[in-house]
Amino acid sequence: MTISRRTLLAASAAAALSGLPSPAAAASPPGDVVGKVTVGYQGWFAAIGDGSPLNGWWHWSGNWGQPPSSGNNAIVSWPDMRDYTRSYPTAWPNLGNGQQARLFSQHDDQTIDTHFRWMQDNGCDTAALQRFNPTGGEGPIRDAITVKVRAAAEARGRKFYIMYDVTNWLGMQSEIKTDWLNKMSAYTSSPAYARQNGKPVVCVWGFGFAEPSRPFAPAPCLEVINWFKAQGCYVIGGVPTWWRTGINDSRPGFFGVYTAFDMISPWMVGRASNVGELDSYYNNVNLGDQAECNNRGIDYQPCVMPGDLSNHARSHGDFYWRHFYNMTRLGAQGVYISMFDEYNEGNQIAKTAENASQIPAGSSFVTLDEDGTACSADYYLRITKDAGAMFKGAAPLTAVRPTPPMTGQPPVSDLARGKAVQASSTNGGYPAAAAVDGNQGTYWESVNGSFPQWLQVDLGAAVSVGRIVLKLPAHWGSRVQNIAVSGSTNGSAFTPITGATGHTFNPEVTITFPATTQRHIRLTIASNTGWPAGQISAFEIYRS
Repeated sequence: MTISRRTLLAASAAAALSGLPSPAAAASPPGDVVGKVTVGYQGWFAAIGDGSPLNGWWHWSGNWGQPPSSGNNAIVSWPDMRDYTRSYPTAWPNLGNGQQARLFSQHDDQTIDTHFRWMQDNGCDTAALQRFNPTGGEGPIRDAITVKVRAAAEARGRKFYIMYDVTNWLGMQSEIKTDWLNKMSAYTSSPAYARQNGKPVVCVWGFGFAEPSRPFAPAPCLEVINWFKAQGCYVIGGVPTWWRTGINDSRPGFFGVYTAFDMISPWMVGRASNVGELDSYYNNVNLGDQAECNNRGIDYQPCVMPGDLSNHARSHGDFYWRHFYNMTRLGAQGVYISMFDEYNEGNQIAKTAENASQIPAGSSFVTLDEDGTACSADYYLRITKDAGAMFKGAAPLTAVRPTPPMTGQPPVSDLARGKAVQASSTNGGYPAAAAVDGNQGTYWESVNGSFPQWLQVDLGAAVSVGRIVLKLPAHWGSRVQNIAVSGSTNGSAFTPITGATGHTFNPEVTITFPATTQRHIRLTIASNTGWPAGQISAFEIYRS
């Protein structure tokens, strides 16, 4: 189901009733980026012997002339290699399962076709093909990759567009125009080339970033944007996180550049590493960004990321789902996933090694089971499919991840629904049982003016749990409750699971923790900024 203006109006009415921010009245109608899920596609891995113009281990190793090894490595995540029919031997030790450690090349047609098949199967509508300075030695292989991306997109019914990255491209102002006119504009004749508002899409990433590798002044950047518009293009800007305020990662004086774009897509990789930080950005950055874009008639395409696997930021999918959920309830015009194939930074959604059996023996690559939850290699692709359906309105808006980490698992169910519940106190007609009745509109409230208070559920038997979702009525305003979680197997002796932490309800929070076997789960509430009592309308408990 695609987003239409009728869908947006209906969503606005529903949001008004629920207390959620209303989706924006779209600056542009649905197209190949508005209302769609876009993935960033690097397309920059190659190997010696693959027949490419470079003939090197492009981006797999520090020294491209030598095979990747423990001493010559440029990646932080290892791909799952089982779907590739052609691969290349490395100098890494054999995998934990005894198989030779081999890697793919994107110069092979089958590799890129496989990636676009994964996109097709998992609701990725459009691929933004990264194009760095093509005037140097990497130019020929980047040209070859573009040909292959076009073929795969056409074969798999996907869209693609060119995303210029101006990092270290000092001759950008003139050379980007030459490249577009002489090479890239020809791809707009493909039925797979993305169009928005009837115009071919092009993105320029990197204007205004406060880093020496992007030293451009505002005037030449604005001139390039207007030049692309004069060519009849719909122009997306990959801009700094703090574009609107001109601080932190943004150079001052670029606001007029940013607001010249047809669509703004702020960078987010490295900005958040847990769900709480995502919520902070939602409240303090994304809401303001969306409002600014609405006021100016600019489409907003926030970055959504699965989390840095190498830094243990993924929370077995909860981080990614929360980011998608936040941008969906925001009412963003599109989403941009960073990235599809970025094994160098650990934020890829493409198939990844599941466990130690699929990485070189003795290596330190972090695998998908890093927090004790087994996840299939395609898990983040499957989350993308489910989250994309939610974003497009084909599935309900929910903060609870529905995607099981392993295929073949039963649907995720709330272990606390309808179970026995107790509380330290109750206030009037707000009983403890309201927290487990499945109705977000009813709630438990403790006596007023006295902390701490507690609420606990008896699951009926000791089971493994690893995630709690807490909700308040949807129309309530934001508030912070300081909550600690503890567990017990007998209902009397409780041990800490998570320490006391301030959780922002907008209107719900997710608390994840290493799997623990408990029968009784207790919330201890020490404060509440919205009311002088403990308040919970839904106390949901999940295995993971």
